[in-house]
Amino acid sequence: MSMQNTIDTLRHLKLHGMAHALEEQRDAPNTHALSFEQRLASLVDRERLHRANGRYRSLLRESRRKIARACVEDIDYTHRGFLKSRIAALADGAWIERGENLLITGPAGTGKTWLSCALAQQACRQGLSALYCRVPRLLEEIGTAHGDGSYLKLRKRLAKTSVLLLDDWALTVLSTQDRADLLEILHDRHKATSTVICSPLPVSAWRAYLGEPGPVDSILDVVHHSHRLELHTGRIVA
Repeated sequence: MSMQNTIDTLRHLKLHGMAHALEEQRDAPNTHALSFEQRLASLVDRERLHRANGRYRSLLRESRRKIARACVEDIDYTHRGFLKSRIAALADGAWIERGENLLITGPAGTGKTWLSCALAQQACRQGLSALYCRVPRLLEEIGTAHGDGSYLKLRKRLAKTSVLLLDDWALTVLSTQDRADLLEILHDRHKATSTVICSPLPVSAWRAYLGEPGPVDSILDVVHHSHRLELHTGRIVA
């Protein structure tokens, strides 16, 4: 079999990383001096990298982040006064592996959404799934799902997402059904996957906002397994 036939076969088998690497080896005379084992290892490593990059791009696309450009490298600690050690601890992803949550609160314009999207992008880099949702829009989607029979499918999708971003928490009045739906979502994810909640309302005011004591106590269980970041203009307070 000729080299080109081998390359075509690799592509047919969807081993595109190996195919591209083999083309490079064919066209680079210096690689001919490498041993068979070295050249094979190089092909396998390129295929691994190609698949990892493909999964990363897919995870980013499926995350539906509101601010696609947000990333932890672009956080300006000097001008914003961020606590760099806290952000670094979140960026390593260990809290996600432990199924812990993150509550980001602060007034409008302090960067809650941007920061949550940056952490979601970091999770995607680590091979973890993420999904950005505005709570008002999510509740509308859940309402539609109740009507067309796709509710359980939606719940399963939300439950298995490694990092679920709930933005604009506490911006709209919740109905009894809304509270029940939020409770089910958080219950499905409790200690298994991580939820990031962004809200202009301080955590101390959530009980009054949520209302009914039964669902409220269950929803507030998320607070007991959460990291907290309170954002203010020009600084962030842990």
